Amino acid sequence: MTFLEMLGAAERQNQSMLCVGLDPDPAKFPARYKGDASKIYDFCAAIVDATADLSIAFKPQIAYFAAHRAEGQLERLMDHMRRVAPQVPIILDAKRGDIGSTAEQYAIEAFERYGADAVTLSPFMGFDSVAPYLQHHGKGAFLLCRTSNPGGDDLQNQRLASVEGQPLLYEHVARLAQGPWNLNGQLGLVVGATYPAEIERVRAVAPSLPLLIPGVGAQGGDAVATVKAGWRPGAPIIVNSSRSIIYASAGDDFAEAARREAIKTRDVLQAARG
Repeated sequence: MTFLEMLGAAERQNQSMLCVGLDPDPAKFPARYKGDASKIYDFCAAIVDATADLSIAFKPQIAYFAAHRAEGQLERLMDHMRRVAPQVPIILDAKRGDIGSTAEQYAIEAFERYGADAVTLSPFMGFDSVAPYLQHHGKGAFLLCRTSNPGGDDLQNQRLASVEGQPLLYEHVARLAQGPWNLNGQLGLVVGATYPAEIERVRAVAPSLPLLIPGVGAQGGDAVATVKAGWRPGAPIIVNSSRSIIYASAGDDFAEAARREAIKTRDVLQAARG
């Protein structure tokens, strides 16, 4: 099953557009695990177990594992997710952006070592930095397009005078992903939830691509505005929430609290479809 097929199946089965982001910071763990990096797997696996029937995808952020020498725990977690939630695709949030043989190795890391179904990429170095990932049949790649950080304006919101129509850079990225770069229908775009008007613009330029939309929850994105701007029939959105779910409680009930927060967020997103 391809990534897009998995995504559609998870959306239907779990009635969800919610992606649960797994950003494990031991300093924020509940009391029983607090400060203990050896418990990263235990913490994340409990979150997965509590939200597996509520999610359209899981999104582990690789830096939170690598910073604590916990790549082995990430491998265990990937195995656990595939075992307990085989219907839920896994997006490895790595934001890789190199070219040539280095990109080939990063693709092997994401898809063969970790067994991810999709990965996030920076398209700044052009199609050379994307093509090696597309050699992995059925896997997905989400290109950074219009991110939610304030510094995104420095490049993404600049006008390209040398391109026909003088689009903004993020609009040009969306057009490339919708068109000539999307050789096998494997591409999606990352668009921050803090800019609903720009989500709508990206959707207009890329009407059929899946959109990965971080920023709902702790980052302040409006869930309802996000859905109205980005969701269209047959054009999925994957709305990520990380901290507001995984750190919903600092007590022993952290997994139950995560489930309650995930249910609330999922239901708000579903209701916004109308």
